Amino acid sequence: MSLPAQPLPTPAPEPAARGVVLVGFASFLLLGWGALLVPSLIRDVQATFGQSDAGMGLAYLFNGLLYVTGTLAVGLVSSRVPRRLLLGAGPGLVCTGLLVVAAAPAWPVFILGFVVTGLGLGVIDAGTNALFIDLYSGRAAMLNRLHLFFAVGALLAPLAVGLMVSSGIPWQAAPLMTAAAAAPIALVFVTRRLPASHPSSAAPSDAGQRAPGAAPIPAPSRARRVVPVPLILLSLAIAFYVAAELGISSWLVRYLEDAPIAVATLALSLFWAAIGLSRLVSSFIADRMGAVLFATTWSFICGAAILAALVAAPILPLAIALFTVAGFAAGPVFPSIMAIGGSLHPGRASMVSSVLTSAGIAGSIVYPPLMGVVSEAAGLWVGIAGAGLFAVIAGVLIYVASRVGRGREAVPA
Repeated sequence: MSLPAQPLPTPAPEPAARGVVLVGFASFLLLGWGALLVPSLIRDVQATFGQSDAGMGLAYLFNGLLYVTGTLAVGLVSSRVPRRLLLGAGPGLVCTGLLVVAAAPAWPVFILGFVVTGLGLGVIDAGTNALFIDLYSGRAAMLNRLHLFFAVGALLAPLAVGLMVSSGIPWQAAPLMTAAAAAPIALVFVTRRLPASHPSSAAPSDAGQRAPGAAPIPAPSRARRVVPVPLILLSLAIAFYVAAELGISSWLVRYLEDAPIAVATLALSLFWAAIGLSRLVSSFIADRMGAVLFATTWSFICGAAILAALVAAPILPLAIALFTVAGFAAGPVFPSIMAIGGSLHPGRASMVSSVLTSAGIAGSIVYPPLMGVVSEAAGLWVGIAGAGLFAVIAGVLIYVASRVGRGREAVPA
């Protein structure tokens, strides 16, 4: 790892750009809420449609496949579709999908709505990450702030679901309310003027726009069009990290099946509250510390805390506390990897965001669904243990990527 670099100030946007930032925060609040909505409702969904853990694993698989389709689409069409329409499509699809989920009379219809929701969430994820990389030149502080809103949405969804279900409100009310919140976010995106994805490939309606104060964007050379080895390693790291994070998010309520639903959903909310708190703290200190060392250390702590929570399982409060520690440790890892990737390819934010986000979703496609199969065969605790190991592997890969990248690209320390 290289020596810590002096922190660069995060450019302050003009009032017009601040409105774009606020709607970006709102979209990530929706993203976090939407990602945890069905995992929070897992017990009721299984009971309504008579599904086993394997059936829910299949639903997670289809959802993840469409999610990664959405993230890849952002990179593929960003130069051809005006950014405002692309970003507006994300919450629009989420709204449509959740309306189908709420009205589903049978399991196949539920799956249809769930996968449409996943497609929209994928567009929000990669599209908004790319927007903030362009607005703030890939600074880790602002990416941590953005991802803080994901964590806030993710911690609020289980709390709200737990209170609603415990109060006797039908679970279908939760997706209906979320759909109602997604619609205005889509409308605001579509009516905003947004910075182009890249000056050399911007869509006509967005041409010439760039965030005030943003660093000049160099034209990519032919050599830089090939994804370098460090970025491939970072892609693997983010895949293992997301596999661990979403493995816990998708199955924690189910894992704590002996606890009341309010307690199980509270544990999931605490996990994401800790992620949000750590991202808030990181938004102030990430640019003053070595990003690689920062992400690597927290990945190791996250994995150790997950494994310790399994050992402490008979003592429920202690197990929940350790899952909360794991959440705090997990918080800065994703945005830090994204910031490192952005520094490797300045001016190619859409490509970096699409590649890394898609790699992360690849982890979510493979592992959380697989945990359902593992649960049927060996017990859900085995899947949780795998999530802990994956967090440790992610830390190793981040470190290796930084070593390989030394001398090739400017990687934040």
